[in-house]
Parts: sequence; C-alpha cells; structure tokens
Amino acid sequence: MAGHSKWANIKRRKGAQDAVRGKIFTKLNKEIMVASRIGGGDPEANPRLRQAIVKAKAANMPVQNIERAIKKGTGDLEGVNYEEVTYEGYGPAGVAVLVETLTDNRNRTVSEVRSAFTKNNGNMGEAGCVSWIFQMKSYFVFPKDSVDGDHLVEVALEAGAEDINEQGSDYEVIGPPENFDTLKSAFEESAMSYQVGEVTMLPQSVIRLDDQQALQTLKLVEALEDSDDVQRVFANFDIPDDVLENL
Repeated sequence: MAGHSKWANIKRRKGAQDAVRGKIFTKLNKEIMVASRIGGGDPEANPRLRQAIVKAKAANMPVQNIERAIKKGTGDLEGVNYEEVTYEGYGPAGVAVLVETLTDNRNRTVSEVRSAFTKNNGNMGEAGCVSWIFQMKSYFVFPKDSVDGDHLVEVALEAGAEDINEQGSDYEVIGPPENFDTLKSAFEESAMSYQVGEVTMLPQSVIRLDDQQALQTLKLVEALEDSDDVQRVFANFDIPDDVLENL
C-alpha cells in the first residue's frame, strides 16, 4: 500500500481547485447530513461526523453551513434524504476503481458514473468486482522535513499504527480505522503536523502506469469526481516519480 501519498497529494491539489469552485462544499454538506442522520448530531459520539466536520473546517466551510447540515441530517430542519451507493469498475491498464456516492436519484447517479467510465477508457463493473482489493485504514502523511522520523515511528506505533513507510519526501502512517482518533490525538499532542489525515480505502496492490496510462487514469478520476453525487474515488494505481513530474 506504499506510494499512496502521491495520489493523496494529487487529490489535495484537486481539492484546492474544487474549493475555489465551491464544489467541495456540496460534497461536504452531503457527508455531514448523512453522518448526522446515521449516527446523530453529536460529533463527540459520532466519529464519522467528527471527521466530516474536520474536513469541512479545513476547507473553510462556514460554521453556520456545518450547523445547518447537521440539523438537516438529524431532522431538525427539512432536507434531502441521501443514500449511500458504491460503484465499481476498471480504468486504463486494468486499474481498479471504487466510487462512493451520496445520491437522491440512483438513475441519475449511475448514468453519470457509467458515462465517466465509458468516455475515459474504463468499464463499469458488477458489485464486488474490485472492492476486495481495498481495505479501510487510518492514513496520515507527514513531510519528512517537518518531523523526526525516529520520533514519528515511536509515537505512531505506541498509538496503534500498523505500518510506517518512506515515500519520496514523505512518511506514510497506516493503521486500523478504529485507531484514527487515537493516532490523530497522539500526533497533535506531539506537535507533529501532517498533510493528510483521514480514514480511507487503501489498495493492497497497485498497478504502475506509464505516461499515457497515467494521463488517461487521472482524466477518468477527475470525470468521476466532477459529479456532485460522487463523494470519493479510490484507485489502485501508482505513478512513477518521473512520469508524475511530466504530468
């Protein structure tokens, strides 16, 4: 699962672009509503809501928007009832693609997802065709120049991390999803600043892409993420550093 930080960095840059367009607020609003509906409106008792709020604040989403989304989720305010639907498929070079959506219209969403696959050298597959490749994990990325590697390893293992990898200019810390809050607290108490901290789906194996395959795959991912119904896209590709620099 090493090498995920390159993909995380690409997503972070795209996230900044989405924030400029306001698109990220739409996705965060949906996530907060659904998290509140499923687990209640108290973030202290609802880990999913807690993480959604952290992401919303990181994207500079106004506090009143967050509070309104929570109230819509709990039913204190009228709101749309979204359901979670996951789609699976294959991208260029056989890359496995997992697409998480929140939708109030399945027909619209499946049409948009299928169209994105078809127009970008991919194929939508049956449920279960690629999900077995991914595992839910706590995932953190630290720039090497911001932390002491030995101290990071010590703190991470003490807090329940499973693996610490060196990846280019970054350290990756991976752990069980249930240890996310413990790891996050341990890093913050040790004044360790991470670039990425989330519960995500990590692939157990990756496919290395050449220039053309990488460009096609990134276009597919971008096309999927451009749908307002798509919350997150996961894929098991790795782009070599020299290819990434060219892109």
